[in-house]
Amino acid sequence: MPFLHVLKNMNIASDWKDYEILDMANGEKLERWGNVFLVRPDPQIIWKDKSYPQKWKKINAKYHRSKTGGGAWEYSSKMPKIWQIKYKNLTFNIKPMGFKHTGLFPEQAVNWDWMIDKIKNEKREIKVLNLFAYTGGATVACLSAGASVCHVDSSKGMVTWAKENVVSSGLEKASVRYIVDDVVKFVNREMRRGHKYDAIIMDPPSYGRGTNGEVWQFENNIYDLVELCSKVLSDNPLFFLINSYTTGISSTVLENILRLNIKNKGKYSCGEIGLPMTESKMVLPCGIFAKWEKN
Repeated sequence: MPFLHVLKNMNIASDWKDYEILDMANGEKLERWGNVFLVRPDPQIIWKDKSYPQKWKKINAKYHRSKTGGGAWEYSSKMPKIWQIKYKNLTFNIKPMGFKHTGLFPEQAVNWDWMIDKIKNEKREIKVLNLFAYTGGATVACLSAGASVCHVDSSKGMVTWAKENVVSSGLEKASVRYIVDDVVKFVNREMRRGHKYDAIIMDPPSYGRGTNGEVWQFENNIYDLVELCSKVLSDNPLFFLINSYTTGISSTVLENILRLNIKNKGKYSCGEIGLPMTESKMVLPCGIFAKWEKN
């Protein structure tokens, strides 16, 4: 039997000006967010040697994980509580949050570029459903391309933050609906109403709870959700994108799920997304994706 060598697709978000990884070592990454320098933990960084030790001396804050779970920020120098960074013509509001987050996953920029291109090239009105939409990175990107977006997240705070990002990007007059609800319940309602979407984006958590305590577990629920969402795709769909940060799940698994549920003619693909390190050939793998797209 011949040996097949399959190269996984790695899409790298390399067009940032306001964000960069300056160095990585010992389970931590040194990042620049505009004029703010942060150190945050990352489980993928298992090597020990720093490439640029001097750069680590200039930081504003560092997130320390607790052995009992959670963690806290340690502030080394004065910095704003909230600040803005730009990606091309998009503007995002950033602030340190619990569990090391800042309100934005910069590696997703490579997906934003792809969505924007797909929507603009289609030259028709595109309705997008953004599920587990967080602070609205994909929402802002799709709106900037001229699409209408239904933004769904179970956290009221995250939806409020998304609204602020839309306004900061000058898109307050764009066509967007903000929904605070459990994703599965909302999609079921949309199906009963006969509402359809040309594009679906989802970034499900590994584990979470809905607005009324509904339990979400990625491995147990992702197939059923994709199957459900396939029923609200329009007759002329443009794309279906799944992002995941769930440990131990292969992007090929997500592509298989799409193949089983999206029967339209088109192209399937999967792989990793990553961020480059400045002045280095190293890339930090940050998550996986699978997508179906219209040819």
